[in-house]
Amino acid sequence: MSDGERHRPFEDRRLLVVSTNYAPEVTGIGPYATQLAEHWAQSGARVRALTGMPHYPSWQLDEAYRSVWRTVEVRGGVGVHRRRHYVPSRQSALRRAVFEASVLATGLLAPPPGRPDAVVAQMPSLAGGVIGARLARRHRVPYIPVVQDLMGAAAAQSGIRGGDRAAALAAAAERYALSRATLVGVIHESFVPRVTALGVDPGRIRTVPNWTHVQGPTADRAATRARLGWDPATPVLLHSGNMGLKQGLEVLVDTARLAPDLRVVLMGDGNQRDALCARAEGLPNVDFLEPAGAGEFTDILAAADVLAVTQRASVLDMSVPSKLTSYFVSGRPVVASVADEGGTADEVRHSGAGVLVAPEDPAALLETVRKLAADPVAAGELGAGGPAYVARRLSREAGLARFDDLLTEALDGRGSARR
Repeated sequence: MSDGERHRPFEDRRLLVVSTNYAPEVTGIGPYATQLAEHWAQSGARVRALTGMPHYPSWQLDEAYRSVWRTVEVRGGVGVHRRRHYVPSRQSALRRAVFEASVLATGLLAPPPGRPDAVVAQMPSLAGGVIGARLARRHRVPYIPVVQDLMGAAAAQSGIRGGDRAAALAAAAERYALSRATLVGVIHESFVPRVTALGVDPGRIRTVPNWTHVQGPTADRAATRARLGWDPATPVLLHSGNMGLKQGLEVLVDTARLAPDLRVVLMGDGNQRDALCARAEGLPNVDFLEPAGAGEFTDILAAADVLAVTQRASVLDMSVPSKLTSYFVSGRPVVASVADEGGTADEVRHSGAGVLVAPEDPAALLETVRKLAADPVAAGELGAGGPAYVARRLSREAGLARFDDLLTEALDGRGSARR
């Protein structure tokens, strides 16, 4: 095989990527859907993406799209077809159901024109999974859902209001979408038992971990800390990403309340930000930062002393936070306040770049952070495990190559599609 054939393996293939989230969103699954679609476009495929209007993680419609109902853009060689949908500023099971229903309706009523050769859908969007399954069945082509989160488990585990009632409905939609797949991709091995329980033959499940989609830090740590107003002598515990229910970020605010000598920084947005701000009222050692741009994101992560990933104790097997790939590349130690038996704990253990503490326990979190802050040499050695793990397992090249293999297997007919 020539170099040209190796680098353009999907020449003239017509691919449809379905993902509720897409660029310009810079956190969550949006960057992965975008980079995957653009990678396949660079590999010679004619790629279309069916997506929604930018809204994540703020859960507010991007100002540039507020008067837009339907549009087609070209980004990175991909035809991006956007459809308007409802965006709930506050989360409940009912509001989330309306959100999913609106994405489903607009996606099925106005899909991109033409017949694809394969359909790839990013889940946790239930609507995206169902849309992908329906369009693939309509055109009789391979269908590959990629499970980033499991909404049925999320509804049961995250504490969302009305979650118990929503869990059964969400699981039914996931069963529909996954059981009709040619192959199913999961981003972590811990998802396999639950996906299997939804009726998927284990022989059709492939593990395709997310990759690090950001560049490593380049700025001087001291200079970044000075720019942000962080005292060199004050340890900084930073959380970056979505501020939602499942994160259980109250533990960070409560940790700050226990330790006036510690600065806690929450960088990002989400439907729980206002509630967290109210909880932190009167605490001078808690800062809220807007999401950082790509040019300074990892520099800010690297300027912190410790990076926090938190989840409610009930969150076990429905999510592995995408923020971990960015945390690891920053070279700072990670403290994971998560359930010991969940996929997030497994990933931190595999990386060798972090420490696990009991979830929803401010005192335990504080004790670990103070130990790391008191021994910067040991903290630096722990943090250095992150870039090494990225190079070994989470590079963009390796991640995209796994998706190439997944797509090739589906197109070659080696997966057993269920019609």
